[in-house]
Amino acid sequence: MPINKSKNSLSSHRYAVIVVVGPTASGKSSLAVQLARKFNGEIISADSRQVYRGLDIGTGKVTAKEMAGIPHHLLDVASPRRTFTAAQFKSRAERAIRDIALRGKLPIIAGGTAFWIDALIYNLSLPEVKPDTRLRHLLEKKTPAELFTMLKRLDPRRAAHIERKNPRRLIRAIEIARALGRVPKLKRQPAYDALWIGIHQPYETRSHRVDGRVSGMILQGLIAETKKLLRQGMSKKRVREFGFEYAAARDAIEKRIPITELAPRIIRDTTRYARRQMRWWKRNSEIRWISDPRKAVQLARSFLKKN
Repeated sequence: MPINKSKNSLSSHRYAVIVVVGPTASGKSSLAVQLARKFNGEIISADSRQVYRGLDIGTGKVTAKEMAGIPHHLLDVASPRRTFTAAQFKSRAERAIRDIALRGKLPIIAGGTAFWIDALIYNLSLPEVKPDTRLRHLLEKKTPAELFTMLKRLDPRRAAHIERKNPRRLIRAIEIARALGRVPKLKRQPAYDALWIGIHQPYETRSHRVDGRVSGMILQGLIAETKKLLRQGMSKKRVREFGFEYAAARDAIEKRIPITELAPRIIRDTTRYARRQMRWWKRNSEIRWISDPRKAVQLARSFLKKN
């Protein structure tokens, strides 16, 4: 279903987009494909790990078969050796949205990296601070608690809203605060006419999906994928930064944990991560929560009639 180009014009920049969000293993990719097939759309992945080449199994990256012929953007666009920032994502996603819309198709953003999606849809002005390799090397030696204390001293306002146990985000916040004096307060200015669709499932369903996802991940070769990253010269610390799945696999490879503990540990960490994702999304009153894909189709149809 082509989008009305008179309303999706370059001059207005108010393109109509659909955003599919939800916790990990909730079926975002599947729903996005369903909507794309129904409404002549293309999908923009908003996942901070799936941008990297070679991170397929551990990130649950959508396969060619699962894409069902629908073009997907911003997958496998970066080397895992270098950090791909939110600012880089925003810039490339904006170009993808414009290109998709001007071809008369519907841009559909799907993913679980909440901050990246907010940055794109609300046109957050992100600080252009390049990674400081020397500083990062020093900070990586510190514990999350030490990093949090340092950030709290540099920028108390940012420290009050950050994940205090996430070293990657703590280091980036410290990096920005040292360069700019503090992390700038982000102002929300909606850039698109967006329909937000969130997938909400009962606990039992979500738990079953997480179990299945993790089992499949291990059977498909998470250990082998992690070994390959290490053979390619990725540092052990860098592999750990790719997420708890790779951290657990690395610990299993090095026999820090028995192989029988691999699945339970990833399931536990996935469940915790899903809770954090939901806490973020629940703050967004624009999200229309659904449990039945048919409701998503109804919402999309009504939204597109107005656009």
